[in-house]
Amino acid sequence: MEESSARRKRLALLTLCVTMFMSVLDNVIVNNALPRIGQDLDTGISGLQWVAEGYSLVYAALVLTGGALGDRYGRTRVFRLGLALFTAGSGVAALAGSIGVLVGARMLQGVGAALLTPGSLALLRHVFTDERERAKAIGTWSGVSALGLSIGPVVGGPMVEHLGWASVFWINVPIGVAGLLLAARVLPDIAPRPRRIDLMGLALSVAGLALLVYALIEGPSRGWTDPRVLGCAAAAAVLLLAFLVLELHIAEPMLELRLFRDGALGGALLSGFMVSFGMFGALFFLPLMMQGVLGWSPAAAGYAGLPMTAMLVVAAPLSGRLTAAYGPRLPLVLGLALCAAGLGGLSLYGDHAHYPAYLWTLFAMGLGMGMTFTPVSIAVMQRVAPAQTGMASATINTLRELGGVLGIAVLGAVLTNRMTGSLTSALHRLGVPPEAVGSIADAPAGVAHGPGGTAAALPGPVRAAVDGAFIDGIHLAVLSGAGGLAMTAVLVAVLLGRARPLVPSGPSGSGRPQPEELAGTRAT
Repeated sequence: MEESSARRKRLALLTLCVTMFMSVLDNVIVNNALPRIGQDLDTGISGLQWVAEGYSLVYAALVLTGGALGDRYGRTRVFRLGLALFTAGSGVAALAGSIGVLVGARMLQGVGAALLTPGSLALLRHVFTDERERAKAIGTWSGVSALGLSIGPVVGGPMVEHLGWASVFWINVPIGVAGLLLAARVLPDIAPRPRRIDLMGLALSVAGLALLVYALIEGPSRGWTDPRVLGCAAAAAVLLLAFLVLELHIAEPMLELRLFRDGALGGALLSGFMVSFGMFGALFFLPLMMQGVLGWSPAAAGYAGLPMTAMLVVAAPLSGRLTAAYGPRLPLVLGLALCAAGLGGLSLYGDHAHYPAYLWTLFAMGLGMGMTFTPVSIAVMQRVAPAQTGMASATINTLRELGGVLGIAVLGAVLTNRMTGSLTSALHRLGVPPEAVGSIADAPAGVAHGPGGTAAALPGPVRAAVDGAFIDGIHLAVLSGAGGLAMTAVLVAVLLGRARPLVPSGPSGSGRPQPEELAGTRAT
C-alpha cells in the first residue's frame, strides 16, 4: 500500500511538473519561430507582436481569476479544464494558416495556462502532506518551471529549423494528452470552497489591458493621431484607472495594491515587473535581429541563447546566498544594473556585428535576470502576514507577466516608430516612389529575409535601408528599456535602503506586519 501511495505521488508530481514546464516554456519558445511565422503568414512586426502578446496578455489578465475559480469549483477540475484548453489551443496554433487564427489560438493557450497554473501548486501541497516531502516536491516543481523559461529559446531554434515553426506548438499536444490521462488517474479531487470572484475587476483589467496593448502595437503603423488609436488609448486609461480604484475598495481584490504602501514590498514588486519589461522585450527582438538582419539560421539563433541560460542557472543559487547574507537589496540592485548594462550594450552593435563582440551582453542579461528572481520572492514573503502569502505570490507572478506584456508592446512601439521614420527618410533619398514606401515598411528586416521573404527580393540598396532602419529601431528600443531598468535600480536601492527593519508584531510574533498594518482598513 505504501509503495502504491509513493508511486501515485511521484506520478502526480510528474504530471504537475510537466504541465507547468509546458505552460512556462510557451512564453518564450515561440520567439525563435517568429521570423519564419512572419514569412509564411505574411505579417510584419505588429502581427508578430500579437503572436507573442496574445498568450501573455490573456495569461496575465486571467491567472488570478484562475485561482479563484479553482477555489470555487475544485482545483483538479479547473486544472484539467485548463490543460485541455491549452492542448487544444496548441493544436489549432500548429494548424493555423493565417495570422488571425494563430493569434486566436495563442489566446486560447493563455486561457488554459491561466486556469492550470494556480491549481498546480495547490494540488502539489495537497498531495505531499509531509513537510519534508512537500519541500522537496515544491523545489522540484520550481526548478522545472525555471528550466522551461531558460531553455525555451535554446530548443525552439533547432525545432523551427528542422521541423518548421508549427513544431513549437505540436510538441504540446502529446504532452497535454498524456497529462490529461495522468491527471484523471493520479490527481486528488479537492473539495471546492466558497470564494468570491471579482468579475468587475476581471472585466475592467482585461478590457483596459487589451485596448492599451492594441494602441501601442497599432499606433506606429496607423499613426498616433489615428482616431481608433487615440480612442483605444483613452478608453484604456479610463478602464485601468477604474480597475485600480475598484481594487482598493473591495474585500477580495484580484491585485493587492496595498502591498505598495510598504517601501520594501513596492521596490521588490517593481523589480520583478521591470526585469520582465526589459528582458521579455529583448527576447522578442533578438531572434528578429539575428535571423532577419544578421542572416543566422533559427538553430544558430537558438544556440546563441546558451550563455544567457547558463547565467540563469549560475545566478539562482548565488542570489539566494547573497540574499541570506546581505538581504534582498544588494542582489536586486545588482541584478537590475546588470540587466540595464546588458540591454543597453546591445545598442553598440549593428548589422555587421560578430557574435563574440556582444557575447558579454548576453552574459550580463542572464546573470541579471537570475539575480532578481529569488530576492523578489524572499523580500515579499518576509514582509507580508502569513495569511497573505498566497495572495502575495499571485501578485508577484501577475506583475512579472504584465511586465513582459507591456515590455513587448511598449518597446515594440518604440522600435516600429523609429524604424518607420528612418526607413521613410532612407527610401526617399534613394528615390523610391512614395506609394511603394508603405509596402516595404510593412515587411521589416526582422521578418522578411530568407527564401521567399520580401526583403530578399528587394534591390541591394533598398534592402540595406530596411536593415539599417530596423537596427536603428532596435537600438532606440533597447536603450529605452535599459534606461528604465537603470532608473529602477536607483529607486529600489533607495526604497529598500529606507525600509524599516521587521519587528515582532501581533500575537504570532512572526516579525511580519499584520494584515491591518499593511493594508489598512478595507471597505467591504
